[in-house]
Amino acid sequence: MSASVVPEIEAANGKYASQFTKGDLPLPPGRKFLVVACMDARLDPARALGLEEGDAHVIRNAGGRTVDALRSVVISQQLLGTREIIIVHHTDCGMLTFSEGDIRAKIRDDLGEDADHIAFLPFGDLKKSVLDDIQLLKKSPLVLDVPITGYIYDVKTGKVEKVET
Repeated sequence: MSASVVPEIEAANGKYASQFTKGDLPLPPGRKFLVVACMDARLDPARALGLEEGDAHVIRNAGGRTVDALRSVVISQQLLGTREIIIVHHTDCGMLTFSEGDIRAKIRDDLGEDADHIAFLPFGDLKKSVLDDIQLLKKSPLVLDVPITGYIYDVKTGKVEKVET
């Protein structure tokens, strides 16, 4: 087993906290939008989209899937006033590399557990995944009628490309 990263994280936080000056930011995001993005370590939504602390809510999960983020989207809109949504999926996504059956079999083999009750939400087409996630939000009666824009982030160049609906 490898050494824990905890000491490094705690040291980095000590340095960060010693220079921290943004403790008075308001609770609602200042730019009134939210981002749903993939959890991939190669994608830093704040850097890629030019965000600072306090600008926007950033919700991350495997694949940047909006169905997984719905609870957070509703809270962001209803309680914290966001009025625009940005969806960011990316090239070379791990969600393109497996099927529901693949991961369920792996869990059965490795853990001896049944994960049939979990939707892992892999996809085979990157552009279609963005469009599907836009439509899911637009059709949800729990989501306000706000602008929703989808992008594909290129992990090789750092550029985002707008997905036309």
